[in-house]
Amino acid sequence: MQLQDILFSQGFGTRRVCAGLVQQGFVTVAGVPCTDPAMAFAAEGLHFTVQGVAWQYHAKAYLMLHKPAGYECSQKPSTYPSIYTLLPAPIRQRGGGAAAGVQAVGRLDQDTTGLLLLSDDGKFIHRMSSPKHHVPKVYQVTAKHPVDEAQVSKLLAGVVLDDDPRPVRAAACERTGECQLSLTLTEGKYHQVKRMIAAVGNRVEDVGGLHRSRIGSLALPAGLKSGDWRWLTAHDLASIAGTAAAVTGGAAPG
Repeated sequence: MQLQDILFSQGFGTRRVCAGLVQQGFVTVAGVPCTDPAMAFAAEGLHFTVQGVAWQYHAKAYLMLHKPAGYECSQKPSTYPSIYTLLPAPIRQRGGGAAAGVQAVGRLDQDTTGLLLLSDDGKFIHRMSSPKHHVPKVYQVTAKHPVDEAQVSKLLAGVVLDDDPRPVRAAACERTGECQLSLTLTEGKYHQVKRMIAAVGNRVEDVGGLHRSRIGSLALPAGLKSGDWRWLTAHDLASIAGTAAAVTGGAAPG
């Protein structure tokens, strides 16, 4: 694969811009400056630097982000800054074209924190976010008022939301404190957790009340600080792929 095409696929600009970066000596491979944009490399796993920034080639992007409060999961936010501003420019521009960059796998409300996956792999996004695949998502909830066992039972039995006569059930629910719950859902409706908690006569705290700690078998790492991101490892992908396969009864995502 030509070096200029590698840079283009990784989001470093148009092919002309990428060729210019190479010609001006801003790109090194294995510590050696490259000035020929047409120079060919085996792309998979290639390490290189662009203007002193170390990078590794990824055919597809699979990321996790520790979403902070006060950010919208939108490319065109209405009130708060976009989560995409937390990512490096090349990741936001991967592939070029109208659908450039990574996309969030589902959304979290602006005041909800925690684990968010992003990818430029459409099949992966669909598998992880489609309600047909029932991938479990675990939320840590802090309620405004004490939570009792009756409320837990109602959440497990199913509550009716105003836009759907079919009861919505928690896949799992347990009290973790006087006003705290661990709640597992396998589908994602608009403001679903907040509306479910309201349906049992309580409410989610406005500040710090909702945090997603896990998607499938993939937990938010304790060391990933709020606002930080990292690539998913091969182990991460295998783990979450196994979750998707188990809940659908099909093959693991590739």
